[in-house]
Amino acid sequence: MKKTRPLNIAHLHWGFPPIIGGVETHLTILLPQLKRLGHNVSLLTCAIEGLKGEYKYQGVNIYRTPLMDLNWLYKRGLQGLDDEVMEVFSEFFDEEKPDIIHAHNMHYFSPVHARALEALSKKLSVPLILTAHNVWDDILYLELTHKIDWTHIIAVSHFIKKEIIGIGMDDEKITVVHHGVNQENFKPGADTSQVLKKYPKLKGKRIIFHPARIGLAKGCDISIKAVNVVKKMDPNVILVLAGSKNIIDWGETQQKDIAYMVDLVKHFGIEDNILIDMYTLDEVKQIYELSDICLYPSSAPEPFGLTMLEAMSMAKPMIVTNMGGMPEVIKDGINGFVVPMKDFEALAAKICQLLEDKKLANRFGYTGRQMVESHYTKELVSNETLAVYAKALASKGRG
Repeated sequence: MKKTRPLNIAHLHWGFPPIIGGVETHLTILLPQLKRLGHNVSLLTCAIEGLKGEYKYQGVNIYRTPLMDLNWLYKRGLQGLDDEVMEVFSEFFDEEKPDIIHAHNMHYFSPVHARALEALSKKLSVPLILTAHNVWDDILYLELTHKIDWTHIIAVSHFIKKEIIGIGMDDEKITVVHHGVNQENFKPGADTSQVLKKYPKLKGKRIIFHPARIGLAKGCDISIKAVNVVKKMDPNVILVLAGSKNIIDWGETQQKDIAYMVDLVKHFGIEDNILIDMYTLDEVKQIYELSDICLYPSSAPEPFGLTMLEAMSMAKPMIVTNMGGMPEVIKDGINGFVVPMKDFEALAAKICQLLEDKKLANRFGYTGRQMVESHYTKELVSNETLAVYAKALASKGRG
């Protein structure tokens, strides 16, 4: 491969760990890998109480500001912030002198931020890349996707690309780059002693792991209803749900969803068959290792679903719904099962099939691991992203 000159790459997103979510996890994979490839990488993100305003994360320059905190912005409102946002963005770019400006999900939430990015990219004559990790059904999404002059758009799945084409964007301006996973970090054989000591109720159980954060859109209620069926056939089964504290909760719906899930568990009287808690990254890996099956029965058009790659990388069979970008990764009967949306009986049947047929579950698992190694590594997602940068720079005469 032809060696390219080091680039100054400035990323912007609303969240970064300890804020957790799919986009945040993606950035912890992509940004350090770009840095390891010799580029200068920075991120402007939300302020977090107790964290410094500037520091390094695996060589990446992290800058934090309250003006990128969506939870605060939702409560405050966006009125009167134009000058402040422009000033913060200008200072960030003055410090980092970017060759590429790469925004994540800036085609929604705030026209103030998107317009400031557009103005500064034009002023600096720097390509403005958008990664669309999601799409929405409202006017703000339509306007910011169309009216901001994005040099190029990265879609995280073919589903997202098709949705963006569907609102009138030129398909040649959109490139699909699937997420990658740190395949060296998520691999079979993790030591599970720590998590078993913390959660002794997991010992000797048939573990079903729903790794996405709790929410109705993530299908957690469908998982609970399915396990209520499965446990009548196998009382030794336990469903592990991932509660979350540090998230972007635009619209403040998270706590309502969690309350409903807890009530649903009590309604069925299956408290002994459910574990809900917040887990560290190491604990998540250990739960994957302990799991017999992983689930993601989303009841909304999931744009991609990074937890699919984590489960596959850990060589675990995965069951998903035929929603959004998930069927692009989970192939029915090859590395998992695809079931109809909100069909808890179909989900329960596939869980039982995999619990009974260990050979099939193992085959799905090692096939998933092979697919990760050939299609979804951190190296591949980084190289494909750099190819988009090269195309964008060439379009600006800055190859």
